[in-house]
Amino acid sequence: MSTRLLLVGGSSEIALAIARRLAAKDTVHPFLLGRDRARLEAALVSLERDGCQDGMVGVLDADDIESHQREIGNAFAAMGGFDVVVLAVGVLGAQDGLDADIDEAIEVMRVNFLDCGSLMLDCVRELRRQGSGTLVVLSSVAAERPRASNAVYGAAKAGLDALAQGLSDSIADSEVRVLVIRPGFVVTRMTAGLERPPMATTPELVAECTVRALGEKSRTVWVPGTLRYVFSGLRHLPRPVFRRLPL
Repeated sequence: MSTRLLLVGGSSEIALAIARRLAAKDTVHPFLLGRDRARLEAALVSLERDGCQDGMVGVLDADDIESHQREIGNAFAAMGGFDVVVLAVGVLGAQDGLDADIDEAIEVMRVNFLDCGSLMLDCVRELRRQGSGTLVVLSSVAAERPRASNAVYGAAKAGLDALAQGLSDSIADSEVRVLVIRPGFVVTRMTAGLERPPMATTPELVAECTVRALGEKSRTVWVPGTLRYVFSGLRHLPRPVFRRLPL
């Protein structure tokens, strides 16, 4: 058995952890797409050292929406299709809500929803064209109910999550699946310097849960799993109560 794996956002720590986790149980042929070729090539060397084989890299700027269809199509053609695609493009910022720098807020909304949403559509179309495969979308628990402290990021992720869920329903009768991963706070380069909240997780745990879900019929996965129940309660709190919580 072998897995052809496309990482969109190929230097993402979570995406690379997923590749390594898959390689621990299968032969993985990775294709890394991202902006920085040097970083992608270094990441590929690391993956091949950890067991991946015959990898490739390609340059894609998520902000260049007009290039998405072409570059995603080129990647599929180069590998003869993919069994698993991981969409791991995203930025963190604008944590001051209304007082956040407006340019930073716009970037967070643009990258996390508009850019990612465009890439998601192209990936799902390619998977549908080949007739099978799974798209893994890295969402966030912030999508479930955006909080005052992360209104901009949460809203952008909520849009992405909703699009992924809708696309998942639209292809439910096919051999293509959209798998939405909702991690809590993940300790990565992106969150360096931020206070670590309770139930913080790691790229490795996200990868473990993702790979397990690939072998099941799951469509939405929370990491850690207890957050599903936490947010089930938070989702239904009256707004006057919710806004007073120290979240």
